Amino acid sequence: MNLTFYGAAREVTGSCYLVESAGLRFLVDCGMFQGGKPAEIKNRHTPRFDPETLDFVLLSHAHIDHSGLIPRLVNLGFRGPVYCTDATADLLQVMWPDSAFILEKEAEWRNYAKHKRRGELKTEAAPLYTVAQAQAALKRLKRVDYGECIQPHERVRACFRDAGHILGAAILEVWLQDGGETRKLVFSGDIGMPGRPLMNDPTPIAEADYLLVESTYGNRLHKTLEATVEEFVDALNDTLVKRRGNVVIPSFAVGRTQEILYLLTRFIREGRIPPHTAIFVDSPMAAEATEITLKHWTELDVEGRELVNWTRHNDNGRPYIRFTESVEDSMAINKISQGAVIISASGMCDAGRVKHHLKFNLPRPECSVIISGFQAQGTLGRRLVDGARSVKIFKEWVPVRASLYTLGGLSAHADRDALLGWLGRFERPPQTAFVIHGEEDTALGFADTMRKQLGWPVEVPVAGAVYDLQGGKARLRQQ
Repeated sequence: MNLTFYGAAREVTGSCYLVESAGLRFLVDCGMFQGGKPAEIKNRHTPRFDPETLDFVLLSHAHIDHSGLIPRLVNLGFRGPVYCTDATADLLQVMWPDSAFILEKEAEWRNYAKHKRRGELKTEAAPLYTVAQAQAALKRLKRVDYGECIQPHERVRACFRDAGHILGAAILEVWLQDGGETRKLVFSGDIGMPGRPLMNDPTPIAEADYLLVESTYGNRLHKTLEATVEEFVDALNDTLVKRRGNVVIPSFAVGRTQEILYLLTRFIREGRIPPHTAIFVDSPMAAEATEITLKHWTELDVEGRELVNWTRHNDNGRPYIRFTESVEDSMAINKISQGAVIISASGMCDAGRVKHHLKFNLPRPECSVIISGFQAQGTLGRRLVDGARSVKIFKEWVPVRASLYTLGGLSAHADRDALLGWLGRFERPPQTAFVIHGEEDTALGFADTMRKQLGWPVEVPVAGAVYDLQGGKARLRQQ
């Protein structure tokens, strides 16, 4: 029995793990690499195996760095089922076609730019996959409920447990019969932070022979939710009440936007911000993701379900929330000079409608920008966080006079102590734990923490590493 690491090995994106045993071959996740030209090259060279030989895929959740190359897999010949939770399947109905649309537009732009520079094109850039191919891949999805155990192969049993990360995210427990023995593999997927708005706490797991655990924030602690809430309320009141301006919140469409809407609704219900606050969600994908969240509202935590129920049955106290669809609706928001909270994609300010709202509101000292998530190096959001006095938006320099706030407690990933807390619920150590889904220094550091605090045997695989899982501690075969 072999386990090969094709992605998210000493890096955060591109989750993809191949399990092989006596003619059986299946994947756990097949995600897109993200982060500039190097990531594009990796995506072009994925997969490094024959998709036609795969029996099935187990998918932990909908985020593109875990699911985004499955349409490419299908286009290259994979014809098996992709098992995921019901909510994940619903989110992918939106996310895969949207990803394909962006890929097609990027290819069109590159071909236009090449033609403009060089004249006639000898070769045209092609997208990783098209909208039509994404739609075809959606037909491969097989829906599974939390807690349900399935048998995708006569020698495999798998269960999906709530990971507390985003809607539908799962920890995967997989039992594999191999050579007369049964081995249990656990894939953490992305583990959520306990006590976060809307999501349940991650499900504890009792045991595993082999464990793959994420380490995105394995080297740091998040600000507490209580401190984050107080900072959020202060920023809103300072801007909306005292300075009479607008608040712009760049936000990821799936997960983060729904958390922010939950908090804003809670603040209005508790009388902590003005009840007449106008809230605009200016992202078509965020609107669809919010609708899907409400469809699956019974999967939210107790507080989330209670607030949804209150909102549905309390017409007088219900906050004003408007989801914009057309470009004209989006442009109309910028005619509002005060009292608006504008939630818009993208989360790192590098694309989408949020750039228009930043261009309009950044020069105004009465306004604020609230950064609610990680901002990668080189992004517009990172330049704002780093204190830029002016930024270039749509080829124009825009002065930064608005106030800037950063919220540190809304991460969808568990921090170091939360990861250790989840691992500490295991009743016995695995024969080998693999630390994945973290930048190299972070993954190596978290592995060392696990060895010292838990006393477990830990490996930090590199991309392409193959491990033999035939009984006992995993053995590195090649890398």
